[in-house]
Amino acid sequence: MSDTSKSAVRVTIFGEEYALRSEAGEDYTRACAEYVDERVNAVHVSARVSEPHKAAILAAMQITDELFQARAARDEQVDTVHQRIGDLRERVEEALNRGAAQAELGS
Repeated sequence: MSDTSKSAVRVTIFGEEYALRSEAGEDYTRACAEYVDERVNAVHVSARVSEPHKAAILAAMQITDELFQARAARDEQVDTVHQRIGDLRERVEEALNRGAAQAELGS
């Protein structure tokens, strides 16, 4: 998409103001920035990291860990769904085969 479809949103992360251009809506962009700000501030407090770039890197690592865990959980759910679909397909085929066999016997 072109830059004309992107909206500029001003956000504050760890006391610094940023002008972000995004194709996502303003509310979504603000929510993302607020989440990052919360995580950076939490790292700053809990790990006693005063340098903004170090706090940002540690927060990015935590957010990436969350992402990877969420992806793994999603992949596990997808695998479970595929297994269930396969099981159901087998059961339906067995039922259809039984029905066809019974129909042949009845004719």
